[in-house]
Amino acid sequence: MPPHIHISVDRLRRRRQTTQPPASGGEGRACPECGTHFRAEELARNSRVCTSCDYHFPLSAHPRLDHLADDGTWTELWPELRPADPLRFVDLEPYPDRVERAERSGLREAIVIASMRIGGIACLAAVMDFGYLGGSMGAVVGEKLTRAADRAAERALPLIVVTASGGARMQEGVLALMQMAKTIVAVEELRAARVPLIVVLAHPTTGGVWASFASVGDVTYAEPRALIAFSGPRVIEQTTREKLPETFGRAEAQLAHGQVDAVVDRRELPDRLARVLGILRRPAEPEPGAAATWAREGRQRAARAAQALPALSKRLVGRGGPNGDAESTVHEGEDG
Repeated sequence: MPPHIHISVDRLRRRRQTTQPPASGGEGRACPECGTHFRAEELARNSRVCTSCDYHFPLSAHPRLDHLADDGTWTELWPELRPADPLRFVDLEPYPDRVERAERSGLREAIVIASMRIGGIACLAAVMDFGYLGGSMGAVVGEKLTRAADRAAERALPLIVVTASGGARMQEGVLALMQMAKTIVAVEELRAARVPLIVVLAHPTTGGVWASFASVGDVTYAEPRALIAFSGPRVIEQTTREKLPETFGRAEAQLAHGQVDAVVDRRELPDRLARVLGILRRPAEPEPGAAATWAREGRQRAARAAQALPALSKRLVGRGGPNGDAESTVHEGEDG
């Protein structure tokens, strides 16, 4: 067997590790922007947003669903779907080993589909988790999202998608790339059924996910400072040998260029979604007023009268004689 190869770009570039160690007991976190320290429960209470500078820490799928759903109540759909290894892909380790390690976080794929209520309105949610293989989109992610779109179209339920992904999953090759077209077709089915799609772009949303369903929502929100681009700035700089501005691909820059509708603080997102769902919800059929009821009943009576005219004319012809009396016709026949 060939020797195990470990490659670290930071080590090749002779960079030192800058990650700050957690506080005692592993319960603390430090904000990478302002350096403020928090305990884990403090971050959880504030939806993992820094209270000093509003930096948005990463949020995994299950806590995000708890945050969005009314009373934190939601039901997962299709949790049994698991990734396969059709290409027998091996890089530094076999693909099944990577999947097994990723599942130790409690997730079975990079996306979780759930039915829930937001602001009292029933909807479906598809939430991606960057912690599972970088939120990459493989065959199962595409299948789950397509099933969610089909159910939303069938039951006229709004679909909310929260993205956090590095793009298509390279371990599945062209099968992963095919999910771009598959998810776009699913979105078109939603539009044909006149069902709204609301997309929330979390950090980061890149690659094939941004180039497919993440960029075609009816309403598109982004979390503050989220990276939203097909290729990240580091890849572009290495390719073009040009220095990009610090704001390249960030949510605020995408808002300025019209790619997103609003940049929304995570703590305000449930209320914002509830208002939008209330606006986009199909109105119930209004109860007809008295005038409309009389007009409808008059049309119905007129239609019944029109249908009865042929039969009525036949009866009149059968009853009428030369003098307009059926009995006189009979007597005249007897006398003649």
